[in-house]
Amino acid sequence: MSVRVRRIYETPEPEDGVRVLVDRLWPRGVSKSDAHVDEWPKGLTPSNELRRWFHDGGSFEEFTSRYEAELAAPGAAALLDGLRRTARTGRVTLLTSSRNPDGSHASVLARLLAAP
Repeated sequence: MSVRVRRIYETPEPEDGVRVLVDRLWPRGVSKSDAHVDEWPKGLTPSNELRRWFHDGGSFEEFTSRYEAELAAPGAAALLDGLRRTARTGRVTLLTSSRNPDGSHASVLARLLAAP
């Protein structure tokens, strides 16, 4: 299984495989045709409340815990399982507009997708 996280502002590469936007809102300054997004499962994104809490100074550790709880809800869990199946068949690149992808929800998703 191969999952990686990239900023959506980076030029798409053939090695990206299935490109999945994991942000709730479409990133500014990126056209849909230039982004080459294959999937946009908004149900996998953090809730607006959690996102605001985190950006207002919440810790990444607590954010991760709360986000994982949101992903355990039936709708999000089904989307996560579907994306996990996709990742088992080839590379998946999670796309985010976050300036710090390693400290964002995308890294949490990548870890969960890589887990057995």
